[in-house]
Amino acid sequence: MDFGSLNISLGVIIFLVALALAFDFMNGFHDAANAIATVVSTRVLKPYQAVMMATFFNFVAIFIFHLSVAATIGKGTVDAHVVDHYVIFGALVGAITWNIVTWYYGIPSSSSHALVGGLMGAAIAKAGPDSLISAGVIKIVSFIFISPLVGMLLGSLMMLLLAWLFRKQTPRKVDNWSRKLQLISASAYALGHGGNDAQKTVGIIWMLLIAAGVKGVEQSVPTWVVVSCYAAIGLGTAFGGWRIIKLMGQKITKLRPVGGFAAQTGGAVMLFAATGFGIPVSTTHTITGAIVGVGASQRFSAVRWGIAGRIVWAWVLTIPCSALIGALFWKLGQYIL
Repeated sequence: MDFGSLNISLGVIIFLVALALAFDFMNGFHDAANAIATVVSTRVLKPYQAVMMATFFNFVAIFIFHLSVAATIGKGTVDAHVVDHYVIFGALVGAITWNIVTWYYGIPSSSSHALVGGLMGAAIAKAGPDSLISAGVIKIVSFIFISPLVGMLLGSLMMLLLAWLFRKQTPRKVDNWSRKLQLISASAYALGHGGNDAQKTVGIIWMLLIAAGVKGVEQSVPTWVVVSCYAAIGLGTAFGGWRIIKLMGQKITKLRPVGGFAAQTGGAVMLFAATGFGIPVSTTHTITGAIVGVGASQRFSAVRWGIAGRIVWAWVLTIPCSALIGALFWKLGQYIL
């Protein structure tokens, strides 16, 4: 590679790749609760066991899923001609800042939508709304509402199916079976989490390399980018986000092992389908919807709707808030980088 031909200095490229991997690490840290909150709160696994299991399956996803989500982020949200290192910087800082705020307050917001919001804000600040690719943006924004609703539907249907299948069994036997099944469902959800979320950072680094002249638009993503992104999200999960785990696992609704299995299975089905179709969805939205669905299928009052409402407000605010921060740091980046 002739580094003299780069559109961006090598030092800036290295810095922004490191920043992207830092976001990816934080994504795993911030969203660890999505995969393991239910299995920890139902005491099927101890926290460190659940974290190690989720870390393993976050990384193993690299061998399962194609890079469809990375393509949507890298080529389907913002016009490639608009993207430069300032836009990437604004996007990443916007997402990281919003993640820190929501982690501090224990709010399970979406790292995915924080990244998309930051990217949109920086792109609009540079070139206006026409810089956005409407089809990709509409797809992502629509799934803010679709993924939790589908998660809720699948979670409630799974719970009703299990209630029918185990209708002649004692509660003790149901719990014993559900504890074993939860190991499978939690692993599947961690696999879906790694497959969908790691690819979003792959897409951002891909955009950076194209803008820098390292890769062409039609060329494939370098292997080192894919491996580093999956490794970073796995390491982030290994450190966990315990404030959010507590909220997701017990404060929305009290979960028994059978409910944990139903929620994770419904959520995993949604994630596998979305990743297969290249749709960047929020694993946070999906599992929250599934948990609400499980609680509501038992009785409407089992769900603490006030807490669920506050979570929904965080979802609504994520893209506009991270977009504002992204736009601000797009401007500041021109003085910093």
